[in-house]
This record gives sequence, C-alpha cells and structure tokens, in this order.
Amino acid sequence: MAPFTPPAADAMRAKLLLAARDEFSAVGIGGARIERITAASASNKAQVFHYFGSKEGLFDALFAQTVADVFTEVPIDAADLAEYAGRLHDHFVARPWVPRLATWHRLERAQDAPLEAVVHSNGEVIAEVERAQRAGVAPRSYRAPVLLGLVLHTAAFWSVTSPEFETTVPAVTPPRRRQIVVDAVTALVGG
Repeated sequence: MAPFTPPAADAMRAKLLLAARDEFSAVGIGGARIERITAASASNKAQVFHYFGSKEGLFDALFAQTVADVFTEVPIDAADLAEYAGRLHDHFVARPWVPRLATWHRLERAQDAPLEAVVHSNGEVIAEVERAQRAGVAPRSYRAPVLLGLVLHTAAFWSVTSPEFETTVPAVTPPRRRQIVVDAVTALVGG
C-alpha cells in the first residue's frame, strides 16, 4: 500500500511552517520577512495570508504546533519527572529552534491573548501532574502548574542559558548537562 500523500494545501501549509520555523527562530517576528519565508517554501505572500491571515498568525500557528509537537514527541511521565526532564532536555538539544521560538514568543507575543491551542496542551500535561500528585507518585510541594513549570524550565536550562554564562561552565560536557537536569529535578521532587 502506498503511503498517504497529503493534499496539496496541507503540503504547502507544512512547507510554509517549516520555512517560518527557520526564519522566526533566527530573527523573531519583528525581524522575519515574509519574502524570505515564501522564497524558502516556494510559495507566495497570498498563500501565507490565505492560510494564516498575517505574519503574526503564521508565527502563532507555528508556535502552537511546536508546543503540541513537544508534548507529543516527549510524552510526560508524571511518575518520573526527572527522566521526563532529561528527555525534554534531549529534545531541546536536538531541536534548538524550540527554545528559541519560546523566547521569541515571550518577547513578542506575551502581551497578546494566550493561544488557546497552547493553553489546551499545557492543560493536558498539568492534568497528568495533578493525577500523579493525587496518586502520591508526584510531590505536592508545589501546585501542578508550578511543578510542571519548574520541570520545563530546568529541562531547558542549558538551551536558553546566555553565552556569558556558558563561559563559566565550559567543562560541563553535553552528557553531564543532561545528568545535571535529571539530578536537579530529582532534588526538586524529593527523589
């Protein structure tokens, strides 16, 4: 059986999102140019506006998809938050655009209404942490959203650290960085 080929519209939308990922992660929304995105995707401005409404709409769609992809590709294990943080760390190292897009989102879109798709994705993961807390396999020292936030930010620590701080820890190798994330979350959850 031949693999399913998405309709042309879905394929073009995916090409636009991929080109937008590279552009937005490099220069943010303010620095991004629709012309570069359309050239990289063999598309045109009309298609960007047709599928996404605006440059900001394209960024929002990309960011919502990126968040959903993270939670799909790195499913939470609320019973082992330390290893979950390690897997998230690995994900961010392999996909450096993820923390960069999150940074641009905080810088350029935080003042806007929250993206419902992102709120929904976060809500599902928070619900998993809450279930684990009720079952006694995750600590209750923090409310579930705070605990999840601490785990997510610890997992992203090495991916978002400044170049100036990097110079203070040059001997910390990539495998050691992952272990530090796991150890820090283990300490956080009282393991």
